[in-house]
Amino acid sequence: MRLGVLDVGSNTVHLLVVDAHLGAAPLPAFSHKEEMRLAAHLEDGDRLSEEGAGLLGRFVDEAMRIAEDKGVERLIGFATSAVREAANGEDVLAKIRADSGVDLQVLSGEEEARLTFLAARRWFGWSAGRLLVLDIGGGSLEIAAGADEDPDFCTSVPLGAGRLTRDWFTADPPPPDEVRALRKYVRATIAREVSGVTRRGMPDHAVATSKTFKQLARIAGAAPTGQGTLVRRVLSHRDLTEWAGRLAEMDVAERAELPGVSEGRAPQLVAGAIVADAAMDLYQLSEVVICPWALREGVILRHLDALPDPS
Repeated sequence: MRLGVLDVGSNTVHLLVVDAHLGAAPLPAFSHKEEMRLAAHLEDGDRLSEEGAGLLGRFVDEAMRIAEDKGVERLIGFATSAVREAANGEDVLAKIRADSGVDLQVLSGEEEARLTFLAARRWFGWSAGRLLVLDIGGGSLEIAAGADEDPDFCTSVPLGAGRLTRDWFTADPPPPDEVRALRKYVRATIAREVSGVTRRGMPDHAVATSKTFKQLARIAGAAPTGQGTLVRRVLSHRDLTEWAGRLAEMDVAERAELPGVSEGRAPQLVAGAIVADAAMDLYQLSEVVICPWALREGVILRHLDALPDPS
């Protein structure tokens, strides 16, 4: 079956087309995405602006045309924190549903964490033992841990790299006092979640997903994307701590010149590094392994699991 997955995130809106078979890894066939930054289109604190809603509607229309051209049999759409937290999010999705027929389901933070965990478990397998999975998005940080396919602990906290950059930094590079204040807030927030993982036993393997972790690993020396998904990529806490300090002293243009860092993501990399550094420190992780699969793949796998047995 050729599936289309439409992922409406806080930073990026992404259509991924995959060839999916029950019992096999989904194979990417086509990708179309746009760094729309929906969270930046929230006005009056919590309403998605008319411009933001229009941009999203036009992207969904375009995604529908592309999906048809690529032979997609079924389109699965979901939205995360930017739409979830918008006071008019349901109204915006209702209009998109009426105009295009695409039913975008809003995932809760815990659902995001569970589905990302499922993707990581399938990627690394049972031999990985008890997993801890960290995922830094634009609006939230998801944390999940467990020894099975369904985590025994999962949570979502408002520590997304985009959100923190907008809410805490007033200049570029950010002033040292703002960096310190954010660091204090992030660590206090994550510290509340540590016992939820550790009371059930320390993880055998720590895994990180998301563009933020991938970029941090790349600038710390991990293999570039072009070498393929099967190459093992690791981010050590020692390297991350060093880079978190260095990134805070760079401006956006300097960060965008680093290997693997896109111009669109460079502004929020300082906040992302602060979150990643805090999580690794508080969970006592010397390293995390980067997982190529994340939420989109988790959504695909859950969908395939729900299909009737062809036999």
